Amino acid sequence: MNTHSPHPTLLVIAHGSRDPRHAATVSALCARIRALRPGLRVEVGYLDFNAPRVPRVLERLSAEGIREVVALPLLLTRAFHAKSDIPAVLREAAARLPLLTVRQAEVLGPSPLLTGALERRLAEAGLRPGDRRSTGVVLASAGSSDPEASAVIAEIAREWRRTAGWCAVRPAFASASLPRTADAVRELRAEGVRRVAVAPYVIAPGFLPDRIVAGAREARADLLAPVLGDAPELARLVLRRYERCVLAGARGEAPALTA
Repeated sequence: MNTHSPHPTLLVIAHGSRDPRHAATVSALCARIRALRPGLRVEVGYLDFNAPRVPRVLERLSAEGIREVVALPLLLTRAFHAKSDIPAVLREAAARLPLLTVRQAEVLGPSPLLTGALERRLAEAGLRPGDRRSTGVVLASAGSSDPEASAVIAEIAREWRRTAGWCAVRPAFASASLPRTADAVRELRAEGVRRVAVAPYVIAPGFLPDRIVAGAREARADLLAPVLGDAPELARLVLRRYERCVLAGARGEAPALTA
């Protein structure tokens, strides 16, 4: 067991970016998570660009006597990083740290809490509740070469339109897949949609989110929401995924990662 707490330590795994706004946003989100669960130890590790890297965090935790860690990918879809990258990093670390039990939690999306966070950000950008039926939304994600991830974004768009009452919801991608944000905005305009809002389905600013912003401005979208960032819904979702992984581990349904 964790010698410092009755709860496994939560290790939030972020991709990392050269853009300093990325790490600042991840830090703000983790601060909100800690505020929601004061007794839970929350650490951050990065795959690239930023420090500390995931293996170094795990080494430090093991040296401090921590015995259980839930590693939670700060990802909205289950693509390459969640399927391959992160498990490989965790398995390699687990092989060197035999006293540390590491379990990988599920990615964050899809979830109604995420669409709730998107709606929060759209409201902050100026969208009023009465505008929904005359507004088309571009659900703009970073994009992935994994067809499963792209299909999930398209399904989220369909379900969000069905449940939230938007005039239309279209998926768009900053990389790997089509359409791009600007093209999706123009398509909605061509179909006669009166108001077009762009909702970035990304957690933190960076290179690909900046492409979303540029596309929205190029096509003159009426509204551009901020990134999800430290939205309260996102913090609650992280804790929900953490708790699910802890419960699954107690039941033997989430085995520890091993070499």
